[in-house]
Amino acid sequence: LPSMIEETRQLYDCQQCVFRSISLHHMTAADFELIRRTSVQLKFEKGETIIKQGAKSFHLVFLHKGVVKFSYQYNSGKNYIMTIVRGPKLLGAANLFFKETNIFSLVAMEACDICLIDSKALRNLASKHADFVLSMCEQTMEMFQASIFNFISLAHNQVNGRIADVLLYLWNDVYLHDPEQFIITRKELAEFAACSHENVITTLSKFNKEGIITLDSKKIRVNDVKKLNEISKKG
Repeated sequence: LPSMIEETRQLYDCQQCVFRSISLHHMTAADFELIRRTSVQLKFEKGETIIKQGAKSFHLVFLHKGVVKFSYQYNSGKNYIMTIVRGPKLLGAANLFFKETNIFSLVAMEACDICLIDSKALRNLASKHADFVLSMCEQTMEMFQASIFNFISLAHNQVNGRIADVLLYLWNDVYLHDPEQFIITRKELAEFAACSHENVITTLSKFNKEGIITLDSKKIRVNDVKKLNEISKKG
Protein backbone atom coordinates (compact mmCIF):
# COMPACT_ATOMS: atom_id res chain seq x y z
CA LEU A 1 0.00 0.00 0.00
CA PRO A 2 1.19 3.55 -0.56
CA SER A 3 2.75 5.53 2.26
CA MET A 4 -0.08 8.09 2.27
CA ILE A 5 -3.49 6.44 2.77
CA GLU A 6 -6.45 8.62 3.69
CA GLU A 7 -8.28 6.49 6.23
CA THR A 8 -10.41 9.09 7.99
CA ARG A 9 -11.90 10.99 5.05
CA GLN A 10 -12.67 10.61 1.39
CA LEU A 11 -10.21 12.13 -1.05
CA TYR A 12 -13.04 13.23 -3.33
CA ASP A 13 -16.82 13.22 -3.51
CA CYS A 14 -18.16 10.08 -5.19
CA GLN A 15 -21.20 12.04 -6.35
CA GLN A 16 -18.92 14.20 -8.52
CA CYS A 17 -16.86 11.28 -9.85
CA VAL A 18 -16.40 11.07 -13.64
CA PHE A 19 -16.43 7.27 -13.50
CA ARG A 20 -19.77 7.36 -11.67
CA SER A 21 -21.23 9.70 -14.31
CA ILE A 22 -20.11 7.39 -17.11
CA SER A 23 -21.42 4.31 -15.28
CA LEU A 24 -24.86 5.78 -14.59
CA HIS A 25 -25.45 6.07 -18.32
CA HIS A 26 -25.54 2.26 -18.34
CA MET A 27 -26.82 1.17 -14.92
CA THR A 28 -28.96 2.27 -12.02
CA ALA A 29 -27.60 4.11 -8.99
CA ALA A 30 -28.39 0.99 -6.92
CA ASP A 31 -26.18 -1.16 -9.15
CA PHE A 32 -23.37 1.40 -9.05
CA GLU A 33 -23.56 1.35 -5.25
CA LEU A 34 -22.09 -2.18 -5.37
CA ILE A 35 -19.05 -0.74 -7.14
CA ARG A 36 -18.79 2.21 -4.76
CA ARG A 37 -18.98 0.06 -1.60
CA THR A 38 -16.20 -2.24 -2.76
CA SER A 39 -13.89 0.52 -4.04
CA VAL A 40 -11.02 2.14 -2.13
CA GLN A 41 -9.76 5.71 -2.48
CA LEU A 42 -5.99 6.14 -2.15
CA LYS A 43 -3.37 8.81 -2.62
CA PHE A 44 -0.02 7.86 -4.19
CA GLU A 45 3.06 10.04 -4.08
CA LYS A 46 5.50 10.52 -6.94
CA GLY A 47 7.44 7.33 -7.69
CA GLU A 48 5.09 4.97 -5.86
CA THR A 49 3.88 1.83 -7.64
CA ILE A 50 0.10 1.65 -7.93
CA ILE A 51 -0.04 -1.82 -9.48
CA LYS A 52 2.92 -4.12 -10.05
CA GLN A 53 3.72 -6.15 -13.14
CA GLY A 54 3.26 -9.88 -12.50
CA ALA A 55 1.16 -9.41 -9.34
CA LYS A 56 -2.36 -10.82 -9.10
CA SER A 57 -4.91 -8.56 -10.69
CA PHE A 58 -7.81 -7.74 -8.37
CA HIS A 59 -8.64 -4.17 -9.34
CA LEU A 60 -9.10 -1.67 -12.10
CA VAL A 61 -7.77 1.80 -11.43
CA PHE A 62 -9.65 5.02 -11.96
CA LEU A 63 -7.16 7.88 -11.99
CA HIS A 64 -9.00 10.93 -10.72
CA LYS A 65 -6.04 13.28 -10.68
CA GLY A 66 -2.36 13.09 -11.62
CA VAL A 67 -0.04 11.56 -14.21
CA VAL A 68 1.03 7.90 -14.36
CA LYS A 69 3.32 5.80 -16.53
CA PHE A 70 2.75 2.27 -17.77
CA SER A 71 6.07 0.50 -17.32
CA TYR A 72 7.03 -2.91 -18.68
CA GLN A 73 10.12 -4.79 -17.51
CA TYR A 74 11.69 -7.38 -19.79
CA ASN A 75 13.37 -10.51 -18.46
CA SER A 76 16.70 -8.73 -18.92
CA GLY A 77 15.61 -6.25 -16.27
CA LYS A 78 15.37 -3.35 -18.69
CA ASN A 79 12.33 -1.08 -18.32
CA TYR A 80 10.26 0.44 -21.10
CA ILE A 81 7.48 2.98 -20.75
CA MET A 82 4.51 1.89 -22.85
CA THR A 83 2.64 5.17 -22.43
CA ILE A 84 2.01 8.04 -20.02
CA VAL A 85 -1.49 9.34 -19.22
CA ARG A 86 -3.21 12.07 -17.23
CA GLY A 87 -6.42 11.67 -15.24
CA PRO A 88 -9.31 11.49 -15.16
CA LYS A 89 -9.02 8.13 -16.88
CA LEU A 90 -10.00 4.49 -16.38
CA LEU A 91 -6.92 2.23 -16.41
CA GLY A 92 -6.32 -1.48 -16.45
CA ALA A 93 -9.50 -2.77 -18.09
CA ALA A 94 -7.41 -5.14 -20.21
CA ASN A 95 -6.78 -7.13 -17.06
CA LEU A 96 -10.46 -7.44 -16.23
CA PHE A 97 -11.27 -10.28 -18.61
CA PHE A 98 -8.01 -11.37 -20.23
CA LYS A 99 -5.37 -11.70 -17.49
CA GLU A 100 -5.17 -12.92 -13.90
CA THR A 101 -1.93 -11.01 -13.40
CA ASN A 102 -0.98 -7.43 -14.21
CA ILE A 103 0.76 -7.22 -17.57
CA PHE A 104 2.55 -3.97 -16.66
CA SER A 105 3.36 -1.77 -13.67
CA LEU A 106 1.51 1.47 -13.10
CA VAL A 107 3.68 4.11 -11.41
CA ALA A 108 2.79 7.63 -10.22
CA MET A 109 4.84 10.37 -11.91
CA GLU A 110 3.36 12.97 -9.57
CA ALA A 111 0.95 12.94 -6.64
CA CYS A 112 -2.13 10.97 -7.77
CA ASP A 113 -5.64 10.47 -6.41
CA ILE A 114 -6.94 7.09 -7.50
CA CYS A 115 -9.78 4.69 -6.84
CA LEU A 116 -9.17 0.93 -6.78
CA ILE A 117 -12.29 -0.65 -8.27
CA ASP A 118 -12.95 -4.25 -7.32
CA SER A 119 -12.83 -6.37 -10.49
CA LYS A 120 -15.13 -9.03 -8.99
CA ALA A 121 -17.88 -6.44 -8.47
CA LEU A 122 -17.50 -5.31 -12.07
CA ARG A 123 -17.67 -8.88 -13.36
CA ASN A 124 -20.87 -9.45 -11.39
CA LEU A 125 -22.46 -6.45 -13.12
CA ALA A 126 -21.08 -7.24 -16.56
CA SER A 127 -23.71 -9.86 -17.38
CA LYS A 128 -26.49 -7.35 -16.66
CA HIS A 129 -24.90 -4.39 -18.42
CA ALA A 130 -23.12 -5.40 -21.62
CA ASP A 131 -23.17 -1.79 -22.84
CA PHE A 132 -21.29 -0.81 -19.68
CA VAL A 133 -18.50 -3.28 -20.52
CA LEU A 134 -18.33 -1.87 -24.05
CA SER A 135 -18.10 1.64 -22.64
CA MET A 136 -15.20 0.62 -20.37
CA CYS A 137 -13.36 -0.86 -23.34
CA GLU A 138 -13.85 2.35 -25.29
CA GLN A 139 -12.52 4.38 -22.37
CA THR A 140 -9.32 2.36 -22.13
CA MET A 141 -8.68 2.06 -25.88
CA GLU A 142 -7.28 5.60 -25.92
CA MET A 143 -4.41 4.44 -23.74
CA PHE A 144 -3.64 1.43 -25.94
CA GLN A 145 -3.89 3.57 -29.06
CA ALA A 146 -1.20 5.90 -27.70
CA SER A 147 0.96 2.90 -26.85
CA ILE A 148 0.54 1.40 -30.33
CA PHE A 149 1.47 4.67 -32.04
CA ASN A 150 4.55 4.91 -29.83
CA PHE A 151 5.72 1.44 -30.84
CA ILE A 152 5.15 2.27 -34.52
CA SER A 153 7.43 5.27 -34.02
CA LEU A 154 10.05 3.08 -32.35
CA ALA A 155 9.96 0.63 -35.24
CA HIS A 156 10.33 3.19 -38.03
CA ASN A 157 12.10 6.26 -36.64
CA GLN A 158 15.68 7.04 -35.73
CA VAL A 159 16.47 8.52 -32.31
CA ASN A 160 15.67 12.13 -33.29
CA GLY A 161 12.27 11.09 -34.64
CA ARG A 162 11.45 8.96 -31.61
CA ILE A 163 12.25 11.72 -29.15
CA ALA A 164 10.35 14.26 -31.25
CA ASP A 165 7.29 11.96 -31.17
CA VAL A 166 7.54 11.51 -27.41
CA LEU A 167 7.88 15.25 -26.80
CA LEU A 168 4.89 16.01 -29.04
CA TYR A 169 2.70 13.43 -27.34
CA LEU A 170 3.61 14.61 -23.83
CA TRP A 171 3.25 18.30 -24.71
CA ASN A 172 -0.11 17.92 -26.48
CA ASP A 173 -1.86 15.07 -24.66
CA VAL A 174 -0.40 14.79 -21.16
CA TYR A 175 0.95 18.15 -19.98
CA LEU A 176 -1.44 20.18 -22.16
CA HIS A 177 1.05 22.86 -23.26
CA ASP A 178 2.01 23.74 -19.67
CA PRO A 179 5.80 23.92 -19.19
CA GLU A 180 5.40 24.19 -15.42
CA GLN A 181 3.81 20.74 -15.41
CA PHE A 182 5.98 19.17 -18.12
CA ILE A 183 8.50 17.63 -15.74
CA ILE A 184 10.13 14.35 -16.72
CA THR A 185 13.53 12.78 -16.10
CA ARG A 186 15.99 11.99 -18.84
CA LYS A 187 15.80 8.35 -17.73
CA GLU A 188 12.02 8.30 -18.26
CA LEU A 189 12.39 9.88 -21.68
CA ALA A 190 14.95 7.21 -22.59
CA GLU A 191 12.60 4.44 -21.43
CA PHE A 192 9.71 5.97 -23.40
CA ALA A 193 11.71 6.51 -26.59
CA ALA A 194 13.57 3.17 -26.26
CA CYS A 195 17.01 4.73 -26.55
CA SER A 196 19.99 5.38 -24.32
CA HIS A 197 20.24 8.03 -21.64
CA GLU A 198 23.11 9.56 -23.64
CA ASN A 199 20.96 9.75 -26.78
CA VAL A 200 18.30 11.68 -24.87
CA ILE A 201 20.78 14.17 -23.41
CA THR A 202 22.41 14.76 -26.81
CA THR A 203 19.12 15.15 -28.68
CA LEU A 204 17.52 17.44 -26.08
CA SER A 205 20.64 19.62 -26.06
CA LYS A 206 20.47 19.84 -29.86
CA PHE A 207 16.76 20.73 -29.82
CA ASN A 208 17.42 23.29 -27.08
CA LYS A 209 20.30 24.89 -28.99
CA GLU A 210 18.13 25.17 -32.11
CA GLY A 211 15.32 26.81 -30.11
CA ILE A 212 12.86 23.98 -30.73
CA ILE A 213 12.50 23.44 -26.97
CA THR A 214 13.63 25.22 -23.82
CA LEU A 215 15.14 23.20 -20.98
CA ASP A 216 14.86 24.34 -17.37
CA SER A 217 16.28 21.53 -15.22
CA LYS A 218 13.66 18.75 -15.61
CA LYS A 219 11.05 21.12 -17.06
CA ILE A 220 10.55 21.25 -20.81
CA ARG A 221 8.83 23.88 -22.92
CA VAL A 222 8.06 23.09 -26.56
CA ASN A 223 8.59 26.24 -28.63
CA ASP A 224 8.26 24.91 -32.18
CA VAL A 225 5.63 22.20 -32.65
CA LYS A 226 5.89 22.52 -36.43
CA LYS A 227 9.61 21.74 -36.38
CA LEU A 228 9.11 18.74 -34.09
CA ASN A 229 6.47 17.43 -36.48
CA GLU A 230 8.91 17.81 -39.37
CA ILE A 231 11.57 15.85 -37.44
CA SER A 232 9.00 13.19 -36.60
CA LYS A 233 7.97 12.77 -40.25
CA LYS A 234 11.57 12.55 -41.42
CA GLY A 235 12.20 9.89 -38.78
